[in-house]
Amino acid sequence: MLIHRTLLCPRRLKFLLSATKHKLHITQVHAFAITTGDLLHGSFIARDLVASCVRIGEISHARKVFDQLPQRNVSVYNSMVAAYSRGNKPDEVLRLYDEMIDEGVQPDSSTFTMTIKACLNAMALEKGEAVWCKAMECRYQNDVFVCSSVLNLYMKCGKIEEAEALFRKMTKKDLICWTTMVTGFAQAGKSLKAVEFFRGMQKEGFGRDGVVMLGLLQASADLGDQKMGCSVHGYLIRTGLPMNVVVETTLVDMYVKVGFLELASRVFSRMMFKTAVSWGSLISGFAQNGLANKAFEAVVEMQSLGFQPDLVSLVGVLLACSQVGSLKTGRSIHCYILKRHFLDRVSATALMDMYSKCGVLASSREIFERTRRKDLVCWNTMISCYGIHGDGEEVVSMFTKMTESDIEPDHATFASLLSAFSHLGLVEQGQHWFSAMRNRYSIKPSEKHYVCLIDLLARSGRVEEALDMINSEKLDSALPIWVALLSGCINHKNLSVGETAANRILELNPDSTGIQTLVSNFFATAKKWKEVAKVRKLMRSGAMEKVPGYSVIEVNGQLRTFVMEDLSHHEHHHMLQVLRDLSYEMRDVYTCTSIS
Repeated sequence: MLIHRTLLCPRRLKFLLSATKHKLHITQVHAFAITTGDLLHGSFIARDLVASCVRIGEISHARKVFDQLPQRNVSVYNSMVAAYSRGNKPDEVLRLYDEMIDEGVQPDSSTFTMTIKACLNAMALEKGEAVWCKAMECRYQNDVFVCSSVLNLYMKCGKIEEAEALFRKMTKKDLICWTTMVTGFAQAGKSLKAVEFFRGMQKEGFGRDGVVMLGLLQASADLGDQKMGCSVHGYLIRTGLPMNVVVETTLVDMYVKVGFLELASRVFSRMMFKTAVSWGSLISGFAQNGLANKAFEAVVEMQSLGFQPDLVSLVGVLLACSQVGSLKTGRSIHCYILKRHFLDRVSATALMDMYSKCGVLASSREIFERTRRKDLVCWNTMISCYGIHGDGEEVVSMFTKMTESDIEPDHATFASLLSAFSHLGLVEQGQHWFSAMRNRYSIKPSEKHYVCLIDLLARSGRVEEALDMINSEKLDSALPIWVALLSGCINHKNLSVGETAANRILELNPDSTGIQTLVSNFFATAKKWKEVAKVRKLMRSGAMEKVPGYSVIEVNGQLRTFVMEDLSHHEHHHMLQVLRDLSYEMRDVYTCTSIS
């Protein structure tokens, strides 16, 4: 009788439930609570029964206990919701939430927070917004935990403006809210916003944690901000924040994107633990910065250490193949992808680009036709491939097919289109599609589009018309546009317009030796020797040497480089003889064709 009275105390039962690790003991306490009658009404025993089952991993038994309870308050519901939330079962969380509302039980802060998190996991934005409306009805619009979960939902679902509007309305913001905004903007490519909110976070006195630093590193990479990237790295070192593989890989990625390949290699070499993602960042960085040989060496080393290249690494190697025309290596990568991975749209696009730049346009088209769900990038790549090969008819044909497939062209589409017309000298078509881009598709021309159009006009000798467009569109501060105009003036011996272009280029103070050489060559053509001397002096004062252009050819799987009038190769005389023989054969073919 004494034991029975002792157990009637809810605190004693709660202690028993928290101490037990066996389902049998929980069942015995449950049976005892049922026989006493009132214990399951209005006490914490119901909640603790469910929570104890969850704690020992008996989720299904917890649900049975939950379903059999005569009365369920918000704390009981929260125990069950928390179990499904931790078990990554968002659908069950949402069903429980709906059941709770139907029973007239009012959710609290924990309920709303976990339910909105479930909406994010299920990518159910509309449901999440409905839960948020209910939370505001229940006066939780200023609850920092609920608002934080809504911010995360908006950011991950691409509702950036809605997230920012909610953040600015919040009366109280914690570290998690600020972190969500900084990382959310960084992941959405809104790097300037990420930096702006980080500075606001500093002003409010919040410390910088590792997650925020990752967001800042990503923003630094996207902006190409070397100073900010190095600053974040220095802060990580000074404060002793944990430098795990994720942070180190992000550092490698940041350094390659801002052009500091030596620092990227140094960080990579010091990593205690490397992953396929780490290798992929380095390989892609080498390829994107034009270091094809280093990309090839890295992927070989990666495999020798037992790592299997992922699609990111392989796409990086394909980019390197495109740069140097390494068809043999490109085909090997193609086979590897088919054998070990699957051909998604990203790898298919990279293969199309590689085959096109290696001269095998038919293979590019074959991959394009086999790609099931062609997105805008896929179409743009194929249009660009035909543009590179000077096939204007196919460029227009592909563009027409794309629009017929209900895919709206973007700025990249028109850049490829106009670039193709520029190389083909199709002035009227180029002007027509430039006008269509503006008027029909409402795409504002960027500097790249203007460069293509000015280059098209200049190549065709219409340099005065090109100059009029520069003046009318107020493009006088765009260096690439003046360079395109000057190239056309040199080709067509238009000295008056050329002098205007050359002087404007010098005013814009170019740091490229190639552009300075172009200006010098123009003044030499115009026999303006004082100006030539001035430009040469400028080049010397800049202490910059012009890197000579070189060609690359693949021979037996190895890349061979050579420059103009290169006499260093041991088979130089034999190569000249082969070229002479080919020249004679081409002349014979041309003569026979002309006669027939």
